[in-house]
Amino acid sequence: MTRDVAHGTGSEQAEAGDTGQARRLTTRETAGLLGVKPETVYAYVSRGQLGSRRAPGGRGSTFDAAEVEALARRTGRREPSPAAGDLVFRTGITLIERDRYYFRGVDATELARHYGYEEVAEWIWTGELRPGVRFEAPAESLAAARRTVAALPVHSGSTDRLRVAVAAAAAADPLRFDLSPRGVLSSARGLIPTLVGALPLTGEEARDDDCLARRLWPRLSGRPADAASLSVLDTALALLADHDMAASTLAARVAASAHAHPYAVVSAGLGVLEGPLHGAASGLAHRMLSEVVERGGAAPVVADHLRTGRRVPGLGHRLYTVEDPRAQVLFALLAEVPRAAPVLEAARDVVATAARHAPLHANVDLALAVLSVACGMPAEAGETVFAVSRTAGWIAHALEEYAERPLRMRPSGQYAGPRPPQPLPGPAGPTPAH
Repeated sequence: MTRDVAHGTGSEQAEAGDTGQARRLTTRETAGLLGVKPETVYAYVSRGQLGSRRAPGGRGSTFDAAEVEALARRTGRREPSPAAGDLVFRTGITLIERDRYYFRGVDATELARHYGYEEVAEWIWTGELRPGVRFEAPAESLAAARRTVAALPVHSGSTDRLRVAVAAAAAADPLRFDLSPRGVLSSARGLIPTLVGALPLTGEEARDDDCLARRLWPRLSGRPADAASLSVLDTALALLADHDMAASTLAARVAASAHAHPYAVVSAGLGVLEGPLHGAASGLAHRMLSEVVERGGAAPVVADHLRTGRRVPGLGHRLYTVEDPRAQVLFALLAEVPRAAPVLEAARDVVATAARHAPLHANVDLALAVLSVACGMPAEAGETVFAVSRTAGWIAHALEEYAERPLRMRPSGQYAGPRPPQPLPGPAGPTPAH
């Protein structure tokens, strides 16, 4: 069967001349069965999820009914058609629905309440729970990452350090090109603790057999970790492990589509994560909360943001109509941390004050900011937590993408430059003196 990626529509008829046993459907019939728009049917074709055959006379396409019905069963429900230009990926990792989110069908907030980050990561990767699992950094990879990070300028940020640590760990792993599930998971279980271990210490080093959250803590704060605060950090890592197709996850899947090795996939995710609208958003919330605590109230701080046309950080999320469920869990845990009380009150003050202007709910960035401000962490701590945690999600999506048709994400550019033929450009002349 040939692949037809034409995007034409019109009065399409079933293939009248098809006398074979396979029943054929028109594009409209196929769209109706799948619960999508006709344009999305052709998107399925372009991604290799459906085969098509040109109808007689070249007017539209027809589809094998059995193949369409099989796709409908795999999707499990009739999906609304995405907006024009949106990418849609079939994934079994995270579902966000009705203001909740789920890891492989299990409420992600419940998983994070009952299991640590490494256990949740294993669940995301394999669908199996491994109680008490600990990730161990390979000695050679960790040594290479630490040497490379130590060579950076002192003003380097945590994401700078994580990016070079990934590159160093990749160079130290001669089996990084093994894209089998077993090989990828072996790399991932070593990479995540390598990232943590490569960050500079500000407190007392934890043991190698401690949970990842305890090993990360002294790289975020010079204060000792009490049980309640450590629980917040471990839960935050578990909650942030994946969140469907965020921008950094899309970048990771594009890299995996080209069969880049898992270290390169993580590097792609880190490159996007550093943007102020993604992983770095918690740093903005940290600075705002610090100012609210210092000034004794949210009103002047929120007013300054509104006056200068800046959005109030830590508020609102495009996927939730209520408070971010990740923030709900973390706020509840932070209420058990005595030293977090004034910062938690400042966060509530921000939400209440901003509500007079726009009814926005708290998101996870505000909750991370409460943790970082209350525990004496730097403003970039939330971004570090986000990056380390989301590495598990990027790996999970890479595992899915390695099983798909390679290089399937190849959008067409819409050229907007001068039309050819244009004259051959000559050398630029000297810049005139002023």
